[in-house]
Amino acid sequence: MKSFRLGLAAVVVLLCAGCMVGPDYFKPSVPMTAAYKEDQGWKLAQPRDQIPRGKWWEIFGDPQLNALEEQVSEANQNVKVAEAHFRQARALIGFARAGLFPTVSAGVSASSLRDSTNRAYPPSSKASTQDFLLTGDVSYELDLWGRIRRSVTAAREEAQASAADLETARLSLQAELAFDYFELRSADAQQRLLNDTVKAFEEALQLTTRRFEGGVAAKSDVVQARTQLETTQVQATDIAVQRAQFEHAIAILIGKPPAAFSLPPAPLDLQPPDIPVGVPSELLERRPDIAAAERRVAEANEQIGIAKAAFFPTVTLNALLGFESSSINKWMGWQSFLWAVGSSLAQTIFDGGRRRATSEAALASYDATVASYRQATLDAFQQVEDNLAALRILEREAEQQQRAVASARESLQLFTNRYKGGVDTYLQVITAQTAALANERNQVDILRRRMDASVLLVKALGGGWNVADLPQL
Repeated sequence: MKSFRLGLAAVVVLLCAGCMVGPDYFKPSVPMTAAYKEDQGWKLAQPRDQIPRGKWWEIFGDPQLNALEEQVSEANQNVKVAEAHFRQARALIGFARAGLFPTVSAGVSASSLRDSTNRAYPPSSKASTQDFLLTGDVSYELDLWGRIRRSVTAAREEAQASAADLETARLSLQAELAFDYFELRSADAQQRLLNDTVKAFEEALQLTTRRFEGGVAAKSDVVQARTQLETTQVQATDIAVQRAQFEHAIAILIGKPPAAFSLPPAPLDLQPPDIPVGVPSELLERRPDIAAAERRVAEANEQIGIAKAAFFPTVTLNALLGFESSSINKWMGWQSFLWAVGSSLAQTIFDGGRRRATSEAALASYDATVASYRQATLDAFQQVEDNLAALRILEREAEQQQRAVASARESLQLFTNRYKGGVDTYLQVITAQTAALANERNQVDILRRRMDASVLLVKALGGGWNVADLPQL
């Protein structure tokens, strides 16, 4: 009895002394600045509201875009893949958590044995025997060094990282849809411009033809006008290829075959919205990919503790109880009751350096995830700075282009009038037409680039997501 009490006291001491081996987790530092380099002169929205939570695309004020974006989360197959990975990671938390509880198993068996009576030493009693056995077994590993608890924490952190991966996939696909949508609308704007230009060039061809027939213009004027018209018709036809490709891309993003989806033409007539950018430190809270990288750093830290726990002994408690009898009539009787309790302690003495190698690998993996986390932050800063610079420069370029378009139109009108008056040749008109068309197309293209940069800036800022949205698993 005294030895039993001493053993019980020893177990209690072990339980009380159980601790978590391995390092505590601290979020790694990242390169940081107080403000963005390219935000000087950037016009922030007033008041400085954040991007709408979730439905960030509504800042563009396009009902058709809003309707398409609503379908991405529901129908896009890549989002479904990321969501399934999150559910898988969440299920693995339960798998790891099961190690904190005892394993209980039960078994029943019935057997019959008959010994040979012709063997060298025949049985002294009857030759056949029966055995009926019903048992229940309980096994429990004491988590003295925190291996199981760290496994649970690591699984929880991986699930949170998978949740952030899901948000990253959703944000990327939503941004890709908005990007493709504005590309398509830009193609519509180019198509309308070229169609209008074709009509103007048809009128110019009719003018030169009449002048040629009237004997006041050379045949070369007609040929030049026809060449200019046909060249522009080719450009107008070619735009349809780009539009079709972007329409097909949008169909796939919302989970539809291209043949089952179409968008009616609607030229791009929006203006880039004012987007609040905040300060660089907010990116750590607003970017789901950065949150995923940070969660995986925490997970790698837990793996170090798990590797260190392998250097310590494993203590397991076992208990068994049941009934055993040679007769089924007496199987459940009190005299057939059996039980056994015990414990075991196992310690690896020599493994050829396997545990040390595992520990070193865990440390190296942690260093790699820290570097990945810092690199993800640097990439985020670059993306914000790139698009801030693009929007700032393109805004100034748009103003310059607007003046260039006005000048080109005025020049075209002047040379057309001079041609009608017989002062200039038609070559001057052709040159003015080419310059006017090029400037007008460039004006549409600059607007497209501004809208694309706005989408990419919203994506770079996290699209209204916040680290508080991570599930508490």
